[in-house]
Amino acid sequence: MSTRTGLLRTVLHSADIDRALTRIAHEILESNRGPDDLVLLGIPTRGVPLAHRLASLIERFGGAEVPVGSLDITMYRDDLAHHPTRTPHPTEIPATGIDGKVVVLVDDVLFSGRSIRAALDALLDSGRPAAVRLAILVDRGHRELPIRPDFVGKNLPSARSEHVNVRLAEIDGADEVSIEGSGE
Repeated sequence: MSTRTGLLRTVLHSADIDRALTRIAHEILESNRGPDDLVLLGIPTRGVPLAHRLASLIERFGGAEVPVGSLDITMYRDDLAHHPTRTPHPTEIPATGIDGKVVVLVDDVLFSGRSIRAALDALLDSGRPAAVRLAILVDRGHRELPIRPDFVGKNLPSARSEHVNVRLAEIDGADEVSIEGSGE
């Protein structure tokens, strides 16, 4: 399939995303030695439904409910001067708070690391977690900051000129990860 900007290639289908999230949930439980003191915070937009899916899986495998929230990073981004028209999303910290908890930040794609740097700043304005971990559905490389995910669904080497599209049923009506580029 091709689009206006080039070739579009699907790299993860719905079943692949489900398997990746199942593996990540097991890895989070193993790393944390169970579900105790875990809090999942999704980074809008697609990190929020991913966090909810992971929480459901962790509850199923770990036997305990895990608080889920969302962490808006809009005002913490370092590119506001270049892209000032961003719509903020609400930050929703679970009632249990994050102080002394192991917070797992959840996002769809990790690229330069700048969004995660912004998330860390936003998180520290919301409390003092015992530890912060990072769960990513797709790691495409090209880091500009020394940020590394703890849990990765798929490593997807890509060219800087390519774009990774994550579609989730909760937002887009279907689950799929595709990569779009010039095909050169």
